[in-house]
Amino acid sequence: MNGHLAYAQILSGANLVKTYGSSYALAGVDVAIAAGESVAIMGPSGSGKTTLLHCLAGIIVPDAGVVEFKSVSRMVRVNELTERDRSRLRRESFGFVFQQGLLVPELTALENVALPLMLAGYPRAEAEGWAMVWLASLGLDGFELRRIGQLSGGQAQRVAIARAQVTGAAVVFADEPTGALDSGTGEEVMSALLASTVGQGRTLVVVTHDDGVAARCSRVIRLRDGRVVEDTASQQPSFPRNLPNGPRA
Repeated sequence: MNGHLAYAQILSGANLVKTYGSSYALAGVDVAIAAGESVAIMGPSGSGKTTLLHCLAGIIVPDAGVVEFKSVSRMVRVNELTERDRSRLRRESFGFVFQQGLLVPELTALENVALPLMLAGYPRAEAEGWAMVWLASLGLDGFELRRIGQLSGGQAQRVAIARAQVTGAAVVFADEPTGALDSGTGEEVMSALLASTVGQGRTLVVVTHDDGVAARCSRVIRLRDGRVVEDTASQQPSFPRNLPNGPRA
């Protein structure tokens, strides 16, 4: 284990196993992630990348092994939480960006971004105020009242980025966040992700097939057949710091 992870670890998985039928999606994976890191998870299709992300994020529970997250007050063993408590953890401490966005089509862009804050108890006006700031920071000023079906794919993905960031989540999980975007927009979105997470001391975990995305992260973990085959430092990127912190910062 890298030395800096021993004292700054925020998220880890130990001996993670997950099977689907007779196939191993994860076959004893160990991973430790430090606060403030940007970690890219790579590997061929079927290597276990998304399964690992889902286990670390508490979306699914591994068949064996331990997932731990260091919250503000204590170390949480994620795999031992009830489904309800895992949902609360994801809502309060994690942010998510998926390739297809998974936005609510009946809501406007503004309402989609404000929703996590309103679920956390913020008044609607304050939640929408922060949502407007984030939408503007991602180039969506003037698109606040459009529903998701009225946006391009790239615009909708930037709404998803804003939604993931608006609560100031300690860890943001992104599954192919630039996969549906053109190269120019993808670079802009990755810059925004890095600036708003690692650039402010938060943590980013990215599943990607894109070597360019991985090169902008501080570490690259490669999987093959459900096992870690490489865990190496990448170049440390620089971060523009002109993005909002969010209400918890």
